Amino acid sequence: QVQLTESGGGSVQAGGSLKLSCTASGYIFGRCGMGWYRQAPGKEREFVSIIPVVGATKYPDSVKGRFTISLDNDKNILYLEMSSLKIEDTAVYYCAAGDFYSGGWGCVPDFVHWGQGTQVTVSS
Repeated sequence: QVQLTESGGGSVQAGGSLKLSCTASGYIFGRCGMGWYRQAPGKEREFVSIIPVVGATKYPDSVKGRFTISLDNDKNILYLEMSSLKIEDTAVYYCAAGDFYSGGWGCVPDFVHWGQGTQVTVSS
């Protein structure tokens, strides 16, 4: 049974910084793609950073230059560093990861493991 757990969320003033962590049980990050998503009230869930199976790390324009995703292979922890936070960054943040096909060869095209989310609230 795979379980992803986010931590590090909380309340912060605009312009501040926050670092989120995602730990995994029964799973090793890096075998397939991984990333962070967020969902604000009344809005669709959107990606904030993705490390794909192949290719460059991706960020939407809304967070580019302010957010950084990273993986600590030794600790098996996925991080999201956030700086210069804005009120519009307020959302529940989720980590996600892909996995191998049942046959064990290659990665499924979508993220199949998700955490429960951690709340990030940015105020003025």
